[in-house]
Amino acid sequence: MILNVTFRLRKQPVFHIQYGALEQELIKMNVQDLSIHVISKAVINIRSSKLPDPSTIGNAGSFFKNPVIPQTQYEELKRIYASIPGYPTSEGSIKTAAGWLIEQCGWKGYRKGDAGCYDKQALVLVNYGNATGREIFLLSGDIINSVMQKFNILLEREVNILS
Repeated sequence: MILNVTFRLRKQPVFHIQYGALEQELIKMNVQDLSIHVISKAVINIRSSKLPDPSTIGNAGSFFKNPVIPQTQYEELKRIYASIPGYPTSEGSIKTAAGWLIEQCGWKGYRKGDAGCYDKQALVLVNYGNATGREIFLLSGDIINSVMQKFNILLEREVNILS
């Protein structure tokens, strides 16, 4: 039972823009002064450029969670795959990008019937028309298996799947 909570709020915001493409987008936007509004606009721009419009192509957004792996495993992979992204966690592990792993396995832009992997962001599975839930699920399983075989990393589905 929690009896008390204390929040420490700052009068001046602290912006963390080093993650992913955010810093690059802010440069592209020629931002002179950071604000919550400007950072929000940059995030919207990035997502719009990478994610399909759900009114045009059916999708559930990011289908897989970004995996967290031990530091030693990340260092081994970094020796083989110099461009593998990694973000340290507070527990001393490394979070890497599921989209990057999936893309390295050749899935980005893959399509079988109406089920596919979006051509601008490998993390997003799409329904180009009449794919069934089962077809999308089977595709996600094939992706999980290929990432495991190539990198020894188990991807976890982020979407809720009802049976």
